[in-house]
Amino acid sequence: MAQTPPASNDSSSSGEKRGIIATPKAGGGRVFGIDVSGKAAPTPSKPPAQPSETPAKVKQSTSSASEPESQKETELSEIRKEGLTGRELRMARRMAIRHNITASSDYDAIRQLRKQGIDPFKRKNLMEAVVPGKRGAQPTTTQLPQAITPDKRGVPGPLLNAEADRASAIRQMQQDIARRRRRQIVMLALRLAAFVLLPTIVAGHYYYNIATPLYATHSEFVIQSSEAPSAGSGLSGLLSGSPLEASQDSLTVQSYLQSRAAFQRLDAEEGFINHFSQEDIDPLTRLESDTSNEAAFGKYSQYVIISYDPTVGILKLEVDTVQPEVGIVFSEALIKYAEEVVDNLSQRLREDQMAGARESYEDAEVAMRSAQRKVIDLQEHYNVLSTDLEVSLLSAKIAQLESQLTVEQLSLAELQSNENPNSARVRPLENRIETLERIIASTRSLMTQQNSSGQSLARTASELAIAEAELKTRGLMLQTSLQALESARVNAGIQTRFLAIGVPPIAPDEPTYPRAFENTLLAFLIMSGIYLMLSLTLSVVREQVSS
Repeated sequence: MAQTPPASNDSSSSGEKRGIIATPKAGGGRVFGIDVSGKAAPTPSKPPAQPSETPAKVKQSTSSASEPESQKETELSEIRKEGLTGRELRMARRMAIRHNITASSDYDAIRQLRKQGIDPFKRKNLMEAVVPGKRGAQPTTTQLPQAITPDKRGVPGPLLNAEADRASAIRQMQQDIARRRRRQIVMLALRLAAFVLLPTIVAGHYYYNIATPLYATHSEFVIQSSEAPSAGSGLSGLLSGSPLEASQDSLTVQSYLQSRAAFQRLDAEEGFINHFSQEDIDPLTRLESDTSNEAAFGKYSQYVIISYDPTVGILKLEVDTVQPEVGIVFSEALIKYAEEVVDNLSQRLREDQMAGARESYEDAEVAMRSAQRKVIDLQEHYNVLSTDLEVSLLSAKIAQLESQLTVEQLSLAELQSNENPNSARVRPLENRIETLERIIASTRSLMTQQNSSGQSLARTASELAIAEAELKTRGLMLQTSLQALESARVNAGIQTRFLAIGVPPIAPDEPTYPRAFENTLLAFLIMSGIYLMLSLTLSVVREQVSS
């Protein structure tokens, strides 16, 4: 027969009075409990104890009646102060039923379980709940439902008493909740005072009473070019005359003024560290006399602020000092350093452009002279002023000899046309024709065959032609290099950069820093944000650990 645990009268429930209504069953058994009105239902009489029940169990069921009431109430009040949840109370009730303990309430069940050395909240393995025994053996404990008589004790099940205990438990819970809320409010106020209000008060006291006033000297300057805006096409024409054209120079100047080189030069020339090492400066602002360069550079980065506006191309300089006249000195020195940087940048650019163009022109000039010297050497070596002229002379000579050969051949043909040619006249003609042919052949050989020096006119003409072509090419390159040199000279004059001061440094008559109210409010907001973040983090961690 299955065992149905009765409902618990947990004090953390919604206040509904619930119970188990007795209903008849087919086997003659009854389920016991209370009705919705809260009155205890009549409990049926308990059947005779099983023979297997031991005297220890009977003694265990009757142990609660023999305990002093004062000690019992003390223990119950101590258990209520533990702040147990409804789930834990229900677990204790079920465990008391499993161990045949009769309890008047869930807290009483916890008390009796602890007296027997049982932890009602310890999770056990399900295998521990299995009663070892033989298969088919009957259980030795009494199973529910069963008839229970009101005059008998020691039977498992709740002993639901009247509303006095429930009302007392509710009042105790309400008092615990109110006391816990008051304690939480007090602790919250203490935490806010310790982590938010106290740091804010300290910060406000420092900014209003201790902080040394600082004077901010403002100045603005821009880097300009001597080049007039051009109407060229493409991206260069669009950027010409715009702030983006000089943005690289402006960023370079800004980087230099924010560097350690500018700080060391300013300290060596104007005494930056000595100015902030005065005795009348507050400890957070003052630099010690033996401070390191890194700490001094940190103060320099804090009190010398350089910003660049890319929309208009203006560099803004702010110098914070203890005396306003010192701020003017520091600002003028930094502007002078910026002018030197701009001059060095443009000078280097002009020198690089001129050096490249000049070097290209000198190389072209040397190459052209070398080509001219090669042509002259060839002419002197072959005794030829011009190969074209030599070729034309030989061609004219060959043409003249061929025309004369043609005349002689016609005369010979005319004499040989007779039946009996005169040999005295034919023989000389034949000799002249042979001589002419030999002369023409030798003349032609002068143009293609090698002479006594091992050179031919064709080879000489080819070498002279190559040398003259190279000379002409070097001449064109020299002309181009000369034009590039002149263009570089013009561009170098156009690309000159200079620094123009838009807003000169002027000493203020009132201190700019510290801004006491704004800084105090900022400290309050920062501490509040830190406290809120830490509280949320701890709450999440606590929730994760408890779950």
